[in-house]
Amino acid sequence: MKILVTGGCGFIGSHIVDAYVAKGHEVVVIDDLSTGNIDNLNRKAKFYQEKIYNNIAGIFEEEKFQLINHHAAQINVRTSVDDPIYDAQVNVLGTTNLLHLASRYGIKRFIFASSGGAVYGEPDEYPINENAALAPLSPYGASKVAAEKYIMTFARLYNMDYVILRYSNVYGPRQIIKSEAGVISIFTDRILRSQSCDVYGDGEQIRDYVFVGDVVEANLLALECTPNIFNIGTNVETSVNDLIDVFSSIVKKEVVHQHIEPRPGEVFRNVLDYSRAFTQINWQPKTKLEDGILKTFEYFKRIFRS
Repeated sequence: MKILVTGGCGFIGSHIVDAYVAKGHEVVVIDDLSTGNIDNLNRKAKFYQEKIYNNIAGIFEEEKFQLINHHAAQINVRTSVDDPIYDAQVNVLGTTNLLHLASRYGIKRFIFASSGGAVYGEPDEYPINENAALAPLSPYGASKVAAEKYIMTFARLYNMDYVILRYSNVYGPRQIIKSEAGVISIFTDRILRSQSCDVYGDGEQIRDYVFVGDVVEANLLALECTPNIFNIGTNVETSVNDLIDVFSSIVKKEVVHQHIEPRPGEVFRNVLDYSRAFTQINWQPKTKLEDGILKTFEYFKRIFRS
């Protein structure tokens, strides 16, 4: 199958490209390298450096894609609050541009990386399932909701299948500290540099951390599974203070940290119910948090020393 992966030089996208190539698919990457790293590019993938909201019809005309996996995005909650117009340009207009081209060139499946950590806001019940109301607290979350709605609309208009994967906080090797869920990579970087880790508020904010390798498995299943929306998380609640404890265990000493003012636009508690993914596509997280953080820490330690 010939697959377009947008954001295929980024943290999550590059791992997906590797997996698709390993399965024998022909993969083309579009990435503007604003946050992606060309060193992450699989050597067997064809690459175009371009913004997804620009005129990229020529690429579609040339490549004749069969499927789109859309991971290119403005990924930072703080940036979305400071510059919501740019956030919408990338996440809404960029997605709409891809959908328009998909309809024009007869592409019948669209896989989209949404954010289970941002689209639900602060619901009344936990863990959060896919039927919960969408009530984002940030422009980033709003842009992901808008993109989802555009996908559903185009699917109805043009008989297009879609798979929307609502990720919890993804972490792992290649993660950048600019990502909206990047606390694990940020802490790793600070620890390796012998700097203090900043903990926003009291550190009791709850997140659901899912390892990138498990996310890749969901994207492999999404190639052929029944179209639907799936939460991709662990249903395990972890506070920022818990992360400090895990890192302290890894480095075998207490991690130096300080509490600072909380940031606006961020949810306090988020944990996802992945039972739909388990029952419908046989997906479940396999990596324990402690093991995943250790793999991530060792990866960045090797880079730091090289």
